[in-house]
Amino acid sequence: MARFVDIHPDNPQPRLLQQVVDALHDDALIAYPTDSGYALGCRIGNRDGRDRILRIRGLDDRHHFTLVCRDFSQLGQLVHVDNAAFRAIRAATPGPYTFILPGMPEVPRRLLHPKKKTVGVRIPDHVFVQALLEQLGEPLLSSTLILPGETEARTMGWEIKEDLDHEVDLVVECGETPAEPTTVVDWSDGVPEVVRRGAGDPDRFEA
Repeated sequence: MARFVDIHPDNPQPRLLQQVVDALHDDALIAYPTDSGYALGCRIGNRDGRDRILRIRGLDDRHHFTLVCRDFSQLGQLVHVDNAAFRAIRAATPGPYTFILPGMPEVPRRLLHPKKKTVGVRIPDHVFVQALLEQLGEPLLSSTLILPGETEARTMGWEIKEDLDHEVDLVVECGETPAEPTTVVDWSDGVPEVVRRGAGDPDRFEA
């Protein structure tokens, strides 16, 4: 059964944050709220966690995983960002955007798209996620929590606990969570292509 941790949305309790961090270090798979719906998350080094995410979501190896970062400097260590992308992404973050970019050698191959060698990155504008990333000290491997047959991200922690009680190890509840997923911008070919219109304003990336 999954543990359920109820955390204050504006002032996350350090003791409860540490419980989530400890679970991640023990290779837990968590369901957690972001600024654009719930997501599934685990440490980058958690091989089993990646496979569990694919299994829960009913996806194959071509799925673009997202590396959730605390800030731009952390993001820049994971993906290649040219000058044009740097300025535009820097201006749009933190916020509800996911950017697809070529992965750096530091990113494990199993997390990259098998053909394109790309990966998603994002910096959420969310108090809990920022606090978690700071305490964890590393990015989080993540994927939006959209279950097979559904079209929207989950938004209610207690529903996730009920439905995925034996699929995830820990569920975080943290106030209201918006349902709209991130806007996804593919920048892997040097120019921005909006591949999913979501919570972030896509106009800034469209000619």
